[in-house]
Amino acid sequence: MKRIKNQIAFMSCVLCLAALSLPKDAFAQDLHFSQFMNSPLLTNPANTGFIPDGDFRLGANYRNQWASVTAFPYKTMSVFGDVQTMENSDNTGWMGLGGVILRDVAGTGTLTSTKIYGSIAYHQMVNAGSLVSLGFNVGWANKNINTSNLSFPSQWNGRFFDVHNVTVAPQLGANNINYLDIQVGANYAYFPTERVYLNAGFSAMHVNRPRETFFDEQQGVDNRVPVRYTGFLNGSFMVNDRVIVNPNIYASLQAKSYEIVGGLNAHYNLSGDGEKVLIAGAYYRYKDAIIPMVGLGLKDYTLTFTYDVTQSSLKTFNNGRGAIEFSIIKQGVADKYNGNRRESMCPSFKTY
Repeated sequence: MKRIKNQIAFMSCVLCLAALSLPKDAFAQDLHFSQFMNSPLLTNPANTGFIPDGDFRLGANYRNQWASVTAFPYKTMSVFGDVQTMENSDNTGWMGLGGVILRDVAGTGTLTSTKIYGSIAYHQMVNAGSLVSLGFNVGWANKNINTSNLSFPSQWNGRFFDVHNVTVAPQLGANNINYLDIQVGANYAYFPTERVYLNAGFSAMHVNRPRETFFDEQQGVDNRVPVRYTGFLNGSFMVNDRVIVNPNIYASLQAKSYEIVGGLNAHYNLSGDGEKVLIAGAYYRYKDAIIPMVGLGLKDYTLTFTYDVTQSSLKTFNNGRGAIEFSIIKQGVADKYNGNRRESMCPSFKTY
């Protein structure tokens, strides 16, 4: 086990160095959560103010990865909130306003990323059973690297890193970078009855192609972030007064890298009035991980836990223990008379 951990440490070092010296066509992939359905504003800005069970929403996500192979796991956190506002007179259209803060800490804190986005969306009922949404967000992104905490290949003696073997860090143009980031998206929802709901969306992130590098600009080297395209399809079906089934599929493409996640979760009405709900499900990230899910709904709060069980070749090093992830979301109706649970709703155990 000690030898495996040393190998992982060496691999982590090499990956950090690779991040410092990406070739022309390489790039750093975006951060992500396995619970994509519980990080709506990051998935698609058109989700801003698209709140089927209320008119406001607050949430937080936390992901901890590689804890089984390193004392300093990779941690990703986010908090978000959005609200419906500026409804038209016949209640068939409204605006959504929201924001999200995303923070990522790699290992010992050598590489950190902070992103803050503000988002806006417009939602319009097309007819009695469908809704179209368009949205965008604008944000500030920051990345910082501390090379003094890094180990370099010349310090590796075949068994461990020799800290007494002093090396020179790569010469960087900057240790701290900032840039503007823009994302756009669209959604379509179809809800023919109170028991059936379908929702599809598409978004493009980094449409302004911001430059992201710690090195000085070099001729012939493209350090702009590739556009990330994301699509999803969600469903919600009320089987009976006790059970609701929610299938989801998510796909993302950025340059030559892609991610596909699919599965479903079921909600069981424990209390009969929707105030206590048990959640269970499972998802699969293509060629990477099985993701079981459990959760609990208490009144306006939903707490969800997932665990990434590694299925790729990396399971040799982490014994299948990939990442844990938590999310907590509060959503509800601020004013049950002026705010409302529209007819454009997912199936729900609650009545407002």
